[in-house]
Amino acid sequence: MKKYIAVVDFGMGNLLSASKALDSAGGNAIVTDSRKIIEGASAVVLPGVGAFSDAMKNLNNLRLVEPLRKAAASGKPFLGICIGLQLLYTKSEENGAWDGLDIIPGTVVRFPKRKGLKVPQIGWNNVYRTKPCALFKGVKDGSFFYFVHSYYGIPEKRIDIAATTEYGVKFASSVCRDNVLGVQFHPEKSQKAGLTILSNFVKMVKQ
Repeated sequence: MKKYIAVVDFGMGNLLSASKALDSAGGNAIVTDSRKIIEGASAVVLPGVGAFSDAMKNLNNLRLVEPLRKAAASGKPFLGICIGLQLLYTKSEENGAWDGLDIIPGTVVRFPKRKGLKVPQIGWNNVYRTKPCALFKGVKDGSFFYFVHSYYGIPEKRIDIAATTEYGVKFASSVCRDNVLGVQFHPEKSQKAGLTILSNFVKMVKQ
């Protein structure tokens, strides 16, 4: 069977735009909530928007938590987008205390309350690389990407941070740990730079 990218459908997110963007980047995206299809995929993309707690409840109800952990541990390319990145962390403080997938050690926290700082962050912001990461190949450092979020992750290990962005605080806007990658921004909404990110991911699948 032709290599395909499983785009995980857990009832939250812009699945159509994410899958179409991956197809435009040369991938073969299949939107699915099937454990079997996720297990057979050459790569996995975990997209999403909304609350961390709802996302984890849905993943648990669909019995997808362990298949996603196994996919990340298998060495196949794995990309989390927006809430999909946050779900990779150990826990979140959004609406209480919630356990995440615990693939990237760290905690998801809310932007601080500061005068003049609008939360959620909605719109374009710069992304600056902190270490080499194949996801950013051909992307000019400081490029603008589109964000929509009130929370961000703090990795326990700085080595996991691939890029940072400033919005009241400097936060990890991308992580990279071996085959596991994550971006807080929406590459599918970030025009040329975003398409380059997704093209780089697709190239990892085809290697």
